[in-house]
Amino acid sequence: VHILKYPWTVEHGFPHQPSALGYSPSLQLLAIGNRSGAIKLYGAPGVEFMGLHDENAAVTQVHFLPHQVELVTLLDDNSLHMWTLRAHKGLSELLEIGRFIAPPSVTRVTAVLAHSSGDLLLLGTEGGHVFVVEVPGFRELEERNISLDQVASSVPDDYIGRRNLEHVEALQENPVNPNQVVIGYGRGLMVIWDLEKQCAIQHIPATQQLESVWWTEDGSYILSSHSDGSYCRWMVGGEDVNEEEEKSDIPYGHFPCKAISKIVQLPTVEGPPFLLFSGGMPRASYGDRHCITVIHSKTHVALDFTSRIIDFFVIRDGDTDPSALVVLVEEELVVIDLQTEGWPVIQTPYLVPLHSSAITCSHHISAIPLKLWERVIAAGELQNTHYSKKPWPITGGQNLASDPPQRDLLLTGHEDGTVCFWDASGVCLYPMYKLSTAGVFHTDTDPNDNMNQGTEGEWPLAVLTPYSDDPRLGIQKIHLCKYSGYLTVAGTAGQILVLELNDEAAEQTVEAKVVDLLQGQEGFRWKGHTRLDMREEPVLFPPGFQPFALVQCQPPAVVTALTLHSEWKLVAFGTSHGFGLYDYQQKNNVFVKCTLNPSDQLAMEGPLSRVKSIKKSLRQSFRRIRRSRVSLRKHHVNNAAKVGLKLSVALQHPKIFISLKPSPSEQLQDANARLEAELAEMELAPVQRKIEARSSDDSFTGLVRTLYFADTFLSDSSHNTPSLWAGTNGGCVFAYMLRLPAVEHRADEPITAQPAKEIQLMHRAPVVVAHDLARSPDMQGSHHLLVISEEQFKVFTLPKVSAKMKLKLTAVDGSRVRRVGVAWFGSNRSEDYGESGLMVLTNQGDVHVVSLPTVKMQVQYPCIRREDVSGIASCVFTKHGQGFYLISPSEFERFSLSTRHLVEPRCLVEVPPHSGTSTQNRRPPDGASSAHGRVMEHALLNDESEYEY
Repeated sequence: VHILKYPWTVEHGFPHQPSALGYSPSLQLLAIGNRSGAIKLYGAPGVEFMGLHDENAAVTQVHFLPHQVELVTLLDDNSLHMWTLRAHKGLSELLEIGRFIAPPSVTRVTAVLAHSSGDLLLLGTEGGHVFVVEVPGFRELEERNISLDQVASSVPDDYIGRRNLEHVEALQENPVNPNQVVIGYGRGLMVIWDLEKQCAIQHIPATQQLESVWWTEDGSYILSSHSDGSYCRWMVGGEDVNEEEEKSDIPYGHFPCKAISKIVQLPTVEGPPFLLFSGGMPRASYGDRHCITVIHSKTHVALDFTSRIIDFFVIRDGDTDPSALVVLVEEELVVIDLQTEGWPVIQTPYLVPLHSSAITCSHHISAIPLKLWERVIAAGELQNTHYSKKPWPITGGQNLASDPPQRDLLLTGHEDGTVCFWDASGVCLYPMYKLSTAGVFHTDTDPNDNMNQGTEGEWPLAVLTPYSDDPRLGIQKIHLCKYSGYLTVAGTAGQILVLELNDEAAEQTVEAKVVDLLQGQEGFRWKGHTRLDMREEPVLFPPGFQPFALVQCQPPAVVTALTLHSEWKLVAFGTSHGFGLYDYQQKNNVFVKCTLNPSDQLAMEGPLSRVKSIKKSLRQSFRRIRRSRVSLRKHHVNNAAKVGLKLSVALQHPKIFISLKPSPSEQLQDANARLEAELAEMELAPVQRKIEARSSDDSFTGLVRTLYFADTFLSDSSHNTPSLWAGTNGGCVFAYMLRLPAVEHRADEPITAQPAKEIQLMHRAPVVVAHDLARSPDMQGSHHLLVISEEQFKVFTLPKVSAKMKLKLTAVDGSRVRRVGVAWFGSNRSEDYGESGLMVLTNQGDVHVVSLPTVKMQVQYPCIRREDVSGIASCVFTKHGQGFYLISPSEFERFSLSTRHLVEPRCLVEVPPHSGTSTQNRRPPDGASSAHGRVMEHALLNDESEYEY
C-alpha cells in the first residue's frame, strides 16, 4: 500500500480577496491575482495553474504578453514578476522566470503596457515618467525612456501653466500602429507618443481628472473616462485637439456622479458598437451600488452587482461581435452572454463562490450510485433554467487528466439554512443542486422562494448573500445515505429535518416531534435563543430533497452529533444536553438520554445567548490554574533530588535513568557533560505525553461529540444485535441495544432500546469517534470497538468491552485529535489489494495515518498551519485518503495521502500560432520559483517518494 510522501493539493472555490484580473485572447486564459500574492490561471474546465509570489504583497495588475505564454504581475510593493507556462514531459507548469524591483529613484509604478511586439513593457510611474523595459530579462532601455520633462516641453504653455501633469494613469497602444502609444496623466492630459521617433505627435488636453483611456479598434478615436462620471471621444489626427473640440457625455445626468473607472468600445460586424463602462452612476441615488453599463444600439442597461467591481473584459470570437462580458467582483465571477436576447448569465464551471452564504459544515460522500447522481442533477437543472445555453467561453489549454474513477459529492451547510451539493469528482468543484430548509419555518420570505433557489427574474445573478436574517437556520450537521436517498440535516436551534428525494413537486405538511432532552430535570433554565416556529400549513416543495419529518430538541441548542441508518429508518441526534433516537418511519421518538452535568450551567446559555455566566467562566479558569499549580508543585517535590540535571533532555531518552540520590555539584556537572556528549551522537526518540485527567466540573462534559450505529455483538459473542453508541465531551461512551421488529411488523410495532454498556475514560478526554472495527457483513469473527478521544486511541474487545490495546497521541507540544476518518489506501501496483487506515488531524495541523486494526502510527505530515483554527475545524476526510479544509471563507484546499486517488490539474497550454519568438524553451534563471506544488509533481509519483507499510 502506498501513501504519498507529501500531500498533493488542489484548490476549489473562489479566490479570497481578488485584486487584479487579466485575460489573453490568444491563449484564452483568465488570470486572477489576490491580496496575499497568489496568481491563478483558468482556461477550459480542468485547466488550472496556481503560482505564489515569495513576497506577501497584493497583486495589483496582471498583463499577458500578446501571442505568447508569458504574463507579468505587478505587486503593491512596486515589484514586477515575469511568469511563463513551460511544457515539461507533456504538461505545462507555471514558473516565475524573472523579477524586477524598481530602484529607489523610480517612484511607484501606476500603469503597465505589454507591447504587442512581446519584447517591451512600458511602465508609467507616479512621478509621470514612462520607463521602457525589455522582457523577459527586465533590462531597462534608458535611451527609450519617456521622461516627464520631454512631455512637458512639448505641451502648450497655457495648459502647463494651469495644472501639473501628475502620475501616469493609463497607457494604451494604437491597434493599427504599434509605434504609437497614448500616455494618460492624472490631471487629464493625454499625449500620443511615437516610440520610433521618440517624440509627441499629438496632445489631448482634457479638463477633468482622468480614470482610463481606450483606443478604438480602427485607431481613429480615443475614449477617455473621468472622475466626474463623464466620458469623452477624441479624434486622432496629426494636430493637437483644442479644448473646444472636446465631446463630453455624462450618461446619467448632470447631477454629481461617481467616476467611470474603465471604458471599452468594441465594434460589431454590422450595426453600432458596444460601449461598456464601470461606474458613472449618480452619487445621491446609487452611491453604494456597483454597476457596469452596457450600451448597444437602443439597448441601455446598468448591471447591478452585489460587491465591489475589481475589473472586467469582453470576449470576442475572432473578428465577430462581442460574445461575453466577464466581470470580476470582490465575491464572485459573473459572465454575461451578449449574443442571446436578454443577455442572460452563463453558469461558471469553476470559480463558483462557495460562500454564497457562510459555510457552517461539510459532508463528503464517495462513490455515489449513478441513479442517485442523475436524480440530483435533474433536480438541479430545474433550478438553473434562467442561465444561458451558450457554452463556457473561456476555452484555453487542454485538459489531459483522465476521467474521475468515481462520482463524489461534497455537501456544504450554510448559515442561511441551505445545503449545496457539489460535484467533487475532479479538479472543478461544480454546483449540482441547492436545497433550502428555511421554507419549513416562519421567516420573512415566501417559503416557495426559499425552497426553490434560482427563481427567474434575478438578473444579473446575485448568488452572494453574506448575511442571514436568522442565524438559527444555520446548518450544523449533515448525513446523506447514498443508497436510499434519505438525507438528514440539523441546525443551530436544535432542529433536525429528515428529507427524501422526490422527482416531482409536492405540497405537504412536515410532521414535527418535540423532544425534551432534560427529561424533566429541575433547576435548569435555558438562556439561549428560542426555537424556530414551524409552519403548520402545507408547503409546496419543488423536485429534489423534500422534508417530511422534523425533530425539535428542547432546549433548542446546537445539534453537535447526527447519524442516520436508512435500513433501520432511524436517526440519532445529540446536543450539549443529551442524545436521542428517532424512528422516522413511525415518526416517533424511541428514547432520550440526558447527559447534562448538574454543575454545568454554562451549557444552558447557548451560543447565541447575550447573557454569559462570567462567574462560572472565572471559577473554571481559577480551577484550571490551581490544578496546574498543584501538579507543578508535586513535580518539583518528587524531583527535588534532580537539581542540576537537564531533565528536559534526559527524559526524552528511554534508556536514561536518573538516580534519586543527591550528588555533589561537581559530580552533577561531570554527569551533565557526559550526558550531553552521549546524546549529541544519538537520535532522540519522542516520548508519549502524559495524559492529565480532566475534571468532571469542566464545561460541556455532557456535550455529545459522536454517534454511531453498529450491528455487533453487544450481549454475547453468538448473537449480534443492532446498537447505538454515543461519546461525550467528558470521556463517556454509552451503548444501547436496539430491538427492531420483524420487517412485516416494522410499521406497527415500536422499536425498543435498553442501556447495555457504559465506558468512562479515566482521563475524561472528549470522545471524538466510537467505531466498530468489523464490516457489517462479517459476523463470523470477533468484533472490536475503537474509541478515539482527543488524547489517545483505545481498542476494546466485544462483547466484554475489555481493553486490548491503546496508542497515546505521540507529541510533546500538546497535540489533540480534532478530526478522524477511516480511509481505504489501495495499492498502486495491485488493483485488488489495499488496507484500511485512520486519517487523524490534530490541533497542530498535522495529519497522521494510523494502521487498523493494530492501531500503530504510520506517517505524519504537516498539513494545516496550527494558527489556522477555522481551517482545522472545517476539515473533512474522504473514504479514499483525501481531505478538504477551508483556506479562506470562499476556498477549499484539497489534499490526498493516497497515490491511487489523486485529484490534480494535468493540462497543456501551447504557444499561440501567431507567436513571434518562441519563449517555450527559455530556461528560468537560478533561483526561479515554481507554481505552488507543481514542481513536486514528478518527484511525488516515483517509487522513491512513497511510503510502504
